[in-house]
Amino acid sequence: MADILVLYYSTHGATRQMAQLIARGIESVPGAQARLRTVPKVSTVCEATEPAVPDSGAPYATHADLQQCIGLALGSPTRFGNMAAPLKYFLDGTVNDWLAGSLVGKPACVFTSTGAMHGGNEATLLSMMLPLLHHGMLIVGTPFTELHLNTTASGGTPYGPSHIAGPESRAPISDAEKQLCIAQGKRLAEAALKLAVVA
Repeated sequence: MADILVLYYSTHGATRQMAQLIARGIESVPGAQARLRTVPKVSTVCEATEPAVPDSGAPYATHADLQQCIGLALGSPTRFGNMAAPLKYFLDGTVNDWLAGSLVGKPACVFTSTGAMHGGNEATLLSMMLPLLHHGMLIVGTPFTELHLNTTASGGTPYGPSHIAGPESRAPISDAEKQLCIAQGKRLAEAALKLAVVA
């Protein structure tokens, strides 16, 4: 089985649910397996630390997870049109992976959850692509051949799956959003397996 890393940060649970749906799509492809990982919070207090193992949910990501994967799905809630600081902090620490070229040629996709329809979801997805492009990764978007992308009244973009959680982050993930997450995971896995054969 070939591992595809699903790396995310989630505060209210929606991004985590999207990660699980993307993982379901990945694992619908024979030969592919999802490796769910998260990152710890970043504290403004210098002495504050997170436990080495999260209390619940996915384990924390390591650089070995990046090196061992054949593809990457990267997810974050929207923070003013950008990814959340904990995910950015983790990516900022991948200079050695960049120097070694350990991610060059691997496919990647991005996904996000935001509080409002115009809360910066597309800007967040685009900003999340930037470090991946610097790593030489190949971006896998969501094509309009996915019918739900043409009919969704909530989240969903050609840049990657998105969810509109509402101002209190309580709106459930819609059926269209779910289907787009699953389709994105499947598309990423298919691309990763094809590229792994070529490499």
